[in-house]
Amino acid sequence: MTFAETLTELAAVDRRIVLLTADLGFEALDAFASRHPDRFFNVGVAEQNMIGLATGLAEGGFIPFVYSIVPFAIFRAYEFIRNGPVQHRLPVRIVGVGAGFEYGSNGFSHYGLDDLAMTRVHEDLTVLAPADFQQTRSILTATWNRPGPIYYRLGKDERITVPGLEGRFALDAPELVRDGSSVLLVTTSSISAEAAVVAQNLDARGISTALVVAAQINPFPREAIATLLGRFRLVATIENHFPSGGLGSAVAEVIADCGGSSRLMRFGATGEIDGRSGSTEFMHEMFGLSSARMTEAIAAAWAGTT
Repeated sequence: MTFAETLTELAAVDRRIVLLTADLGFEALDAFASRHPDRFFNVGVAEQNMIGLATGLAEGGFIPFVYSIVPFAIFRAYEFIRNGPVQHRLPVRIVGVGAGFEYGSNGFSHYGLDDLAMTRVHEDLTVLAPADFQQTRSILTATWNRPGPIYYRLGKDERITVPGLEGRFALDAPELVRDGSSVLLVTTSSISAEAAVVAQNLDARGISTALVVAAQINPFPREAIATLLGRFRLVATIENHFPSGGLGSAVAEVIADCGGSSRLMRFGATGEIDGRSGSTEFMHEMFGLSSARMTEAIAAAWAGTT
């Protein structure tokens, strides 16, 4: 796993780095556990206690990384995150794996669809959502020593990459991975590869489409996004999250605050979460996030603007 391998390398040069897990990540975290056993702690199924322990470690001068599945890392421990590392601006790194429907077969308890809404409201909590495993490495290398708390929202499928991104990441600068002149797609997290397919599909229909990966959700790169929006009449955000509270809301706020005139379409998980479960691809199709369904919707909207 790229996260564990990269963290293992960083821990070799900085002994302040420690890794905690809430009884998850077996095999995935083996690289760190075997090389730095004195700085690896399995706290058991106790996410709130894990954040409390990490808060104390951070207060004592360490840089603790806490690892779990997205909903367990954020929702179970939210009060502890808010009252601990956020309020006291401590360098706790919350690592949530399996964004969106990546644990689709496990049911609603394992979906990560509202974590961005809960985390991006805190000004002092940096929120980063890599598009693929290559960008995960770049983000971790660039930010592990950043002041204050950080939430890393990771995908778990390392077979997928975003064409043209090649792992690039810079703070306050979303990555333009594909330029165009008609439609702008803004995406984040592990659904970015699906967004790249949408861009290709639209181009094939003669609709020149740009694709931007916005891995930095908080603080949101407002000025850079506003500059990009100014070039396009139609903008669509694509995220493996509910449509409200995440990337789509962040872009809508930029349009409202900066006086933009772009029409905005927000693609997120829409529809009733009714107990059905399945693969990520199955869940994307069911909840409007398949590349085919998004392509049709955007093409229809573009036709209406011309």
